[in-house]
Amino acid sequence: MTRYKIAIEYDGANFVGWQRQANGMSVQQALEEAVLGFSGEEVRLFGAGRTDARVHALGQVAHFDLVREFTADKVRDALNFYLRPHAAVVLAADIVGPDFDARFSAIARHYLYRIADQRPPLALRRGRVWHAQGPLDTDAMHLAAQALVGKHDFTTFRAAQCQAASPIRSMDLLSVSREETGEIHVRAKARAFLHHQIRSIVGSLHKVGLAKWSVQDMADALEARDRRRCGPVAPAEGLYLTQVDYPEALN
Repeated sequence: MTRYKIAIEYDGANFVGWQRQANGMSVQQALEEAVLGFSGEEVRLFGAGRTDARVHALGQVAHFDLVREFTADKVRDALNFYLRPHAAVVLAADIVGPDFDARFSAIARHYLYRIADQRPPLALRRGRVWHAQGPLDTDAMHLAAQALVGKHDFTTFRAAQCQAASPIRSMDLLSVSREETGEIHVRAKARAFLHHQIRSIVGSLHKVGLAKWSVQDMADALEARDRRRCGPVAPAEGLYLTQVDYPEALN
């Protein structure tokens, strides 16, 4: 058996999420069908992050095993041929050792959340950015975000249906900045995230940006460890999985 690692970019608008589901096409299903199309083998893909419906990816990573061995370039190009009906592209493919696991070998995941607080409606970015009420104070948002950096109990910012065994997570980075384009970017980095954790945090930071919450309110919400203290959950379409990090020995 040969194990392949692939890096994937996709527009989540027309997918039901990463994971196979009965109610529509998932990214996992589209890729598994593409593998079957070029290799004749039925496989199961394992992804680094289980993104929800309408969540996008610039750097999702997955792995799968094949009995036959192909060159990495052949795998990349053949997958893209069979993926053509879908808004998904394999950016790179590599042959890796059997100890590589796209999910469990990851040491960090990076996410980006894009916000537009302009008054006019969106045209080209519709469905790819949260068009949020504004104007937003990004300095206050960034300051409030720093209360969440480090190891904490993130119960407040965890979906009720989250299946993680523990609400404890270590947030390595959480920043808020206004880009030259005018967009507001929220960047987060951690080894692992809870279900809806980033969208819950962004929704609460939005309240800070509107001056409906103070910086201290954000810290108090975290300390409360109570889902009812969370702000509204930000919509899925602004969220992007941008990068997954692995130990150098596995790359």
